[in-house]
Amino acid sequence: MNARLDHRNPLVFDTHELGRRPGALQKMSRSVPAPPDFGIAGVIGTPEGAPVQLDLRLESVMEGVLATGTARATVEGECVRCLEPLSREVEADFQEMFSYHDADDRGRTRAEPADDAEDEDMFFVEDGLFDLEPVLRDAVVLALPMQPMCQETCAGLCSECGIRLDENPGHHHDAVDIRWAALQGLADTGPAGEKDNMDGAAAGADEKQEK
Repeated sequence: MNARLDHRNPLVFDTHELGRRPGALQKMSRSVPAPPDFGIAGVIGTPEGAPVQLDLRLESVMEGVLATGTARATVEGECVRCLEPLSREVEADFQEMFSYHDADDRGRTRAEPADDAEDEDMFFVEDGLFDLEPVLRDAVVLALPMQPMCQETCAGLCSECGIRLDENPGHHHDAVDIRWAALQGLADTGPAGEKDNMDGAAAGADEKQEK
């Protein structure tokens, strides 16, 4: 059984007004602050406390309360190609059954409580309240891109110097054939090396003359 719910939590909803008469319907809109870690950790998500707009429909059925709705929020992240910050609107639809503890899957009163293993995969109405946060969190995560990009055509960063290619479309580096790289190095150091040898030879000749 879930821990006792706090009715002051903006993501906890009260079903007392809805009642348990099958067919009863309640619609509502609510702006709630985003809970912590609302998104894909380290990738993209809604900052804690940012507004999340909910349009919710609650329907009383035999076995519990069927919650159907849409969540809209602004998410922030970083482009996986160019590493620039990005921000966009996301919309996530969800539907979940919040069951009564005393009803089975056909809405009939249960003589005995369900097994704990069954409870793990279910959401429940607790004292007329239910917590929408886990359902909402799952819905938003599924609506988010695993590899967010600032735009689909983002060219990313130069692999050699890290410059952003979208801002420098003509950027390139001259390719050097690795077969000639060693020779190029010798060509760069050759004259200096020869000069050193000549200086050394001249110094040796001067020493001989002095002797």
